[in-house]
Amino acid sequence: MSTPSSPDFETIHENNIDVPMRDGTVLRANITRPDADGPFPTLIERTPYNKEAGSENSCGSPDFFARRGYAVVIQDVRGRFASEGEFYPFRDDGAGVLRDGYDTVEWAAAQPWCDKVGTIGGSYSGATQYRMALSRPPHLVTQFVRESSADYYREWVYHGGAHELGFSLSWARIVTEQNVANLCSGDELVKQQALLGRVLEEIDDWYERLPVYPCRFLEGMSDWHNDFLAHPEDGPYWWELAVDRYHDQVETPIYHLGGWFDIFLAGTLKNYTGIRRRGRTESARRTQKLIIGPWVHGPTATNTSVAGDYDFGPDAARDINEMRLPWFDHWLKGVDSGILDEPPVRLFVMGRNEWRDEADWPLPDTRYANYYLRDAGRDSGGSVASLNDGGLSAEPPQGSEQPDSYTYDPDHPVPSIGGNTLGIPGGACDHRKVDERCLTYTSAPLEKELEVTGPVTAVLFAMSSALDTDWVVRLEDVHPDGYSRNLCDGILRARYRDSFQHPEPLEPGKIYRFEIDLWATSNAFLPGHRIRVAVTSSCFPRFDRNLNTGGPIHREAIGQVAINTVLHDELRPSHIVLPLIER
Repeated sequence: MSTPSSPDFETIHENNIDVPMRDGTVLRANITRPDADGPFPTLIERTPYNKEAGSENSCGSPDFFARRGYAVVIQDVRGRFASEGEFYPFRDDGAGVLRDGYDTVEWAAAQPWCDKVGTIGGSYSGATQYRMALSRPPHLVTQFVRESSADYYREWVYHGGAHELGFSLSWARIVTEQNVANLCSGDELVKQQALLGRVLEEIDDWYERLPVYPCRFLEGMSDWHNDFLAHPEDGPYWWELAVDRYHDQVETPIYHLGGWFDIFLAGTLKNYTGIRRRGRTESARRTQKLIIGPWVHGPTATNTSVAGDYDFGPDAARDINEMRLPWFDHWLKGVDSGILDEPPVRLFVMGRNEWRDEADWPLPDTRYANYYLRDAGRDSGGSVASLNDGGLSAEPPQGSEQPDSYTYDPDHPVPSIGGNTLGIPGGACDHRKVDERCLTYTSAPLEKELEVTGPVTAVLFAMSSALDTDWVVRLEDVHPDGYSRNLCDGILRARYRDSFQHPEPLEPGKIYRFEIDLWATSNAFLPGHRIRVAVTSSCFPRFDRNLNTGGPIHREAIGQVAINTVLHDELRPSHIVLPLIER
């Protein structure tokens, strides 16, 4: 096995190089490459966040790879900064009428300093990679995608039918702020700067404003954010932009990187599993790799060991450039780096705080077990400050148990703390203060370690006094000192219980079965720790508030109070489904 490429080269840098698209629009890129005779393998990032200071620049990637014999191209996407055209998220990056990713790869491949092409980047720059893969540029060899999405309805703008308010609003603000000087001049620039200044002064108030639609951030510009708000149901608008619907078109080897507390965790997992099972060729299916660490979303050179207010130990930190180098050395230089000899999946098991290699995701030897919500005080020891202090048990209820009810007032929502967020603080945090306002169901202290690794689902048998409401469920690891560390969570807007395309109001007082997707985690609950499930109806401002009226999403200004009830008896055994690894 060969050693990775070493930093043997001096570098040269070129700014604002024209890259023509098929419709005549010119996108512009910066190029960093070895100061030597080529050609060299080339890495491309396509970013909306300014090629001068985008995510790969913050990771030091251009210099890191150029010194090791790669050319690095960082391009402003259409309509952003130095690039011409109109910016509309995702639209022109895939296999549609305009194929900016395809055209950029083929342009690079025709340059005298380039021999093979790979792509880099994360978040939106990960979206440009995934969507580029759908168009299959002939000279695209491989990709390394950090933290991005497969379905922009379910994992970017909405989540369980609820609006990702904290992320969506902050992202719209950032993009608009960058757009003002970029797209305007003269009197229009003065007007837009004044508008933006007012918005920035009032940003905290914008989270509270009702109705949500229309949002005035993009007044006078391409109003894509309001288009997002105008489509609260899944359907053709979102299908055109999705990645996962077209996994069978992908033939590119891709290394997928995600974090247990990343806002796009579900997309990372879905893209890995979807292409591994449905990729266009056997080679593509065989050459997907996945790594998930205890990380929040973010473009840093080193993924640190701290997520939220919790430190997962020194082994959790990983240098992203050193991680990517063996992958690109293999595919673009033909170096025997050994990367494909490793198992396809590497996961960080929290609690035990160690890395482990696996054969696939979900783990083939997973046993799914129901843990049931039970009567107050049954297992928790009566020590939990919450609305009910319920129990959690592997034993299902026998006969009747008293249901648990609470009041959800959209004017006084339960606050967001940590979790899979972006735009507001995320990660692992102590949830005891939040749990005081939730229903909680806590197990007895564990006598031996219990590992939970895989997708997590909750099933609630519940009813509401309202025509619509939200169900928020969170899984926590309760330490012996009481620290209650969040692992994963999910939300379901009740009107979407049967379909995200065809919402149906609730019948007040009627009992329904609700299934809530908590995405996934990997955590070893250590001896003496306890398993906790928290249930509530809001998580604000991460998600928008359900006004409980059953009225049109985003378009109402006044809500109403709901009385929500969770049942857990023999006939209606509410539970959480945990993926257990027993080795």
